Amino acid sequence: MTDFTIFYTDDDEDDLSIFTDAVESLPKKVQLKTYSGGEKLLNAIYNPPPTPHVVFLDLNMPGKNGFDVLTELRNSDPKSDIPVIIFSTSNEPSIIERCRNLGANYFITKPVLMKDIIRSIEHALEIDWKKFNPTDKNFVYKT
Repeated sequence: MTDFTIFYTDDDEDDLSIFTDAVESLPKKVQLKTYSGGEKLLNAIYNPPPTPHVVFLDLNMPGKNGFDVLTELRNSDPKSDIPVIIFSTSNEPSIIERCRNLGANYFITKPVLMKDIIRSIEHALEIDWKKFNPTDKNFVYKT
């Protein structure tokens, strides 16, 4: 995973900082780019370099929210193949199902403890996204 690039978008500065700390503690070298809103993320994706290997996306943001960003990414070629991991405080089944139907690759409910945040990110980075097929059985991260 050397030079693996993650894009993460969240409107909450504390969440951005916590995610950054978690990524910095990973044993592998990961480049992290954070964005404070959906429009900024899309602008970065459409204007590489770098190109993300995976995108972590919060849902509840002002302006373009996570649903809007996911819809736009999945409807744009060639960006439609970038793996998108929803990283949200929500664990509502209807929201999870909506994300899967919109084309998200994976869903992680934001853990509370730093060790669990790190573990969830590590797990997501270990998935072979070219072979992974999200189903109702494997779409949600389980601690």
